[in-house]
Amino acid sequence: MVTAADYPFLDIFWTMILFFLWITWFWMLIVIIGDLFSRSDASGWGKAAWCVGLIFLPFLGVLTYLVVNGSGMSERRAQESKAARNEFDDYVKTVAADAGPASEIKRAKELLDSGAITEVEFTSLKAKALA
Repeated sequence: MVTAADYPFLDIFWTMILFFLWITWFWMLIVIIGDLFSRSDASGWGKAAWCVGLIFLPFLGVLTYLVVNGSGMSERRAQESKAARNEFDDYVKTVAADAGPASEIKRAKELLDSGAITEVEFTSLKAKALA
């Protein structure tokens, strides 16, 4: 039976370090494979070759990919982040433009101009939107 006295503190510490490195290693593989498959400048054969290298020569494959494509990875990540931010900003602008009392008054004015409502109805809708 294994007790706490049979597993000294330095062994626990070493196990924690190895576990952390193991998780970090898998995270690096996930990031590299994600970057590899999101690239449009690499051919299918090039992607397959990188995958074979990452599977059969994992340390050498990861280090080589980072040396060869490290700056490209950061540029692609920055472009994706910028595109996502611009898309979110555009979405917020469209949603914010369609909300609030100004948009309600604008719709009421369009109805008034088209003849669907009278001036009295427009005034009441405008007062309700501003209230």
